[in-house]
Amino acid sequence: MSFTQLSAFVSVVLAATQLSNAVAVNKRVTCADGNVTANAVCCQLFPAVANLQQNLFDGAQCGEEAHSALRLSFHDAIGFSINGGKGGGADGSILAFNSTELQFHANSGIDDIVAGQFPVFQTTNLTAGDFVHLAAAVGTANCPGAPQLDFFFGRAPPVAPAPDLTVPEPTDSVDAIIARFADAGFAPDEIVALLSSHTVAAADVVDVTIPGTPFDSTPFTFDTQFFVETQLKGTLFPGNGSQSGEVLSPIPGEMRLQSDFELSRDSRTACLWQAMVNDQTRMTTQFKAAMHKLELLGQPDTLVDCSDVVPVPPALNAMSAALPAGFSAADVQGACQATPFPTLPTIPGPETSVPPVPGS
Repeated sequence: MSFTQLSAFVSVVLAATQLSNAVAVNKRVTCADGNVTANAVCCQLFPAVANLQQNLFDGAQCGEEAHSALRLSFHDAIGFSINGGKGGGADGSILAFNSTELQFHANSGIDDIVAGQFPVFQTTNLTAGDFVHLAAAVGTANCPGAPQLDFFFGRAPPVAPAPDLTVPEPTDSVDAIIARFADAGFAPDEIVALLSSHTVAAADVVDVTIPGTPFDSTPFTFDTQFFVETQLKGTLFPGNGSQSGEVLSPIPGEMRLQSDFELSRDSRTACLWQAMVNDQTRMTTQFKAAMHKLELLGQPDTLVDCSDVVPVPPALNAMSAALPAGFSAADVQGACQATPFPTLPTIPGPETSVPPVPGS
């Protein structure tokens, strides 16, 4: 066989292989209800997704329950250690053993979330771990701008509660937070990525006098505004004092956690924190990757990838990140020494306050 003939033969073989691989990758299964997925075992999840949307998320809203579902998944999964000796990770123990884990100080306020989820959980055939982490992915998908999170299916029921003192608290030092995350297998950049969740978060018990206080001015959109507003100089407003992990809030009606304040200014995390500003793609990509890792903590590699049952989130239909009305570049406390803080427009008009998140 001549070199020319051999080359042609190899080209044909490679083309056939690529076509075969493409067919395998694109193979789809049509479920009995008409939904389409890559794996037949995932078909049973579509009714669970519909159940969640209707009975937990108020018809697919990015509201308090969606925010809370994301929070619960973190509190469940982070009870894990790469060095052994801690909990089962993303196993749903916080739901199944709620009478124990809700007593932990770091889980203060989680009781409301569990109370909302438990009746819905009982109407499904899912294990506690699959329910908690499917709910997080589906709830997040209701928020415009969010990434479509991965979901892996097939967790066994949890066998024991996670141990106490595994969930970082807003009063913890940066050193303590980084150490706890490192023990669970996360680097400082991944901590920042996971904290993107605060763009759709609100606090109920950090300061019990102001429940439902959001962490940024756009709590119903998954945008980078959180990373802007945590780096502003603060003003002390009535009711928003420096207590229980809260520091000076930059905007009336908004809360800034002590841990967020310090992480945004620490040399180990400040540059990625700043880089998230006005970079929606970076934020969503790195958040999705960190959440993928989080939802698999302590789980076997036999789980089935059912990510395609998770709804595609609405697109972000809003202006780019901006300084809040009444603020200017002089109000920014940028802490990244390598690069300057991005130039941002200021929202026109007088200063306004941020209303609490309903249902908190």
